[in-house]
Amino acid sequence: MKIEHIALYVNDLEGAKEFFINYFDAKAGDMYHNKRTNFKSYFLSFEDGARIEIMSRPDTNDIEKILTRTGFAHIAFSVGSKEKVDKLTARLKEDCFEVIRGPRVTGDGYYESCILAFEGNQIEITI
Repeated sequence: MKIEHIALYVNDLEGAKEFFINYFDAKAGDMYHNKRTNFKSYFLSFEDGARIEIMSRPDTNDIEKILTRTGFAHIAFSVGSKEKVDKLTARLKEDCFEVIRGPRVTGDGYYESCILAFEGNQIEITI
């Protein structure tokens, strides 16, 4: 069994698409648009076959995203090496994304950093 994709509602669909393309080398499929509900989405594919569906519609409820809430907490991307974690984290910081933690070795031995990405969504970058 494998996870086929995860889905994420966003306010700025095009901005979210560009974020994943720019920083994580995503490839975007064509936009789907349901004209009746004004639902729009893109499937974003990554090199290893993983996919994220980013979605928007005008009637979504944009609640505060506190880091210690229940539910999905973050998306983790493995970039392949400590040097790549460091480089991508520095690039995101230079582009004004908040680095929450790291880069660091965690108590359970992972090398990671965590950032607040677009719209307050947490992304973990690891080896």
